[in-house]
Amino acid sequence: MTFVSLTRFFQNYAVLIMIIVLMIVLSLMSDSFLTFRNLLNILNQNAPLAIMASAMTFVIIAGGFDLSVGAIFAMGSVCSAWLALNVDPYFGLMMAPIVGLCLGMLNGLAITLLHVHSFLATIATSLIFKGVAVVISDGRLIPVRMAEFTWLGRGSFGGVFIAVWVMIAFALILTFVLTRTTYGRKVLSVGGNEEASILSGIRTNRIKISTFALAGLAAGLASSISVSRISMGQASAGAGMELQAIAAVILGGTSIYGGSGAIWRSVAGVLLLALINNGFNILNADPFYRDLTTGLIILAAIGISAAGKRR
Repeated sequence: MTFVSLTRFFQNYAVLIMIIVLMIVLSLMSDSFLTFRNLLNILNQNAPLAIMASAMTFVIIAGGFDLSVGAIFAMGSVCSAWLALNVDPYFGLMMAPIVGLCLGMLNGLAITLLHVHSFLATIATSLIFKGVAVVISDGRLIPVRMAEFTWLGRGSFGGVFIAVWVMIAFALILTFVLTRTTYGRKVLSVGGNEEASILSGIRTNRIKISTFALAGLAAGLASSISVSRISMGQASAGAGMELQAIAAVILGGTSIYGGSGAIWRSVAGVLLLALINNGFNILNADPFYRDLTTGLIILAAIGISAAGKRR
């Protein structure tokens, strides 16, 4: 096997191999790990992050980064809870994704119209969104104790949490869009070679705006699930989730340079991060070593991605 094919293999399947190894190790360490209930709980707890990572894949494939999705998550959380209390609980849950979509579009417009790098632009907008979330909530928690509001985060269907069904459906839809539609091919083209895409007639700015809008929609949907689960909106929600989503996408083998990636691998990246966390909890180990291990694995994934780009 040549170096190029070996690198490509690790980019595509390293995350799957690590998940299998971790599951074997954790199964040997704890009898309660490899049970349907425990695995279902892991999926349920990480469903919001998996939804965000699925959409973040589009942003990174198109050559961008979105560091504002955590702040959009916070905006969705407080808006959803406030609307649930003052208007209608179902309306509150429905509006969080719409709020996220609008904020994501603002990100895309700021990046394309001002010709600012997405990294810098989304840092700025994240501060704005966080500030607005604090103003809406007045810096306080917004409790919502209604059965009509908690069904999305706590309910189940067929023995599986509704949040998990939503995550699966969202990931499958995005997989279809990326691999089976003209839009998906345009996203891959813009990330692979923007200049060639422009010459071929692709409106690259529209594609970029749409990917950030999708990331905002996903953050809003994730916040609906989370705020419904804990029955409380808070401006501090979503802190650090943007970095976790990006880390999961990179662990899944999506190139940090854009142009290639897969939704299922990003979801697998989220699962890998969840298993690492679960494993260290089982071992009752120092959290420092968990962060160290996670950081080293992400660094290795970036190295593989960079090596593939150089080749």
